[in-house]
Amino acid sequence: MLRRAIELGIDFIDTAWFYGPHVANRLIAEALHPYPKDLVIATKLGGKRLPDKSWAAFARPEELRQGCEEDLRTLRLERCDVTHLRYMAGSGVPFRESLDALIELQREGKIRHLALSNVGTAELLDALARTPIVAVQNLYNTAGGRGPLARATHAEVDSPDAVLATCEARGIAYLPFFPLASGDLGEAQPVRDEIAKRHGATPAQLALAWLLARSPVMLPIPGTGSVAHLEENWAARTIALTRDEVEAIAREAQSAA
Repeated sequence: MLRRAIELGIDFIDTAWFYGPHVANRLIAEALHPYPKDLVIATKLGGKRLPDKSWAAFARPEELRQGCEEDLRTLRLERCDVTHLRYMAGSGVPFRESLDALIELQREGKIRHLALSNVGTAELLDALARTPIVAVQNLYNTAGGRGPLARATHAEVDSPDAVLATCEARGIAYLPFFPLASGDLGEAQPVRDEIAKRHGATPAQLALAWLLARSPVMLPIPGTGSVAHLEENWAARTIALTRDEVEAIAREAQSAA
């Protein structure tokens, strides 16, 4: 599946040492190393998986350094292209303390570009006052960035659309995770389903096309282990939605969330 992604022309892969955990990086390196020159691999620090598969913070300076070294080792890299700081409010670690630790790792040459994840506008602006930020990775889909899924994954932030607007104004890439989780894609949504039929698309493709139409800084990162789903997702970029269709899909998804 990873090799097929490269064949299709995909040049951006999102990963983290705690995906699996300790699985995603290994598969990427085994399948793709030595990497194509134009491939960007984005990593993420600040979290970890517990034995019961739940999430916990791993955001103290020494923990972030440990995580960065793990990414470099398992991905067989000398420097991470983009590293996101996954912020967890209530972790007991101040946001600036974690951010400054990543700035130090960048100064040491272990990270090229800094990015953020799971942040509100306040954290984004605070970070921008201290260092350039190239990307924000938040939960976002046709139902917005709130709701049961966001709460269950500790990914709810204040004013998700305001964060996106700030990224647009600053030219910062916006990477929505769980981009296909617009409620249950298997549930009937008459408006969405009619628009999908009109474009000859699946509900999943329509969810991705909606994100791409929603903002010029949008870079969806749908995860899959299936070549068929990979190709289906990739084809979604060819679907051109009208403004009216974008608004109608959002209204229906948000009312159902």
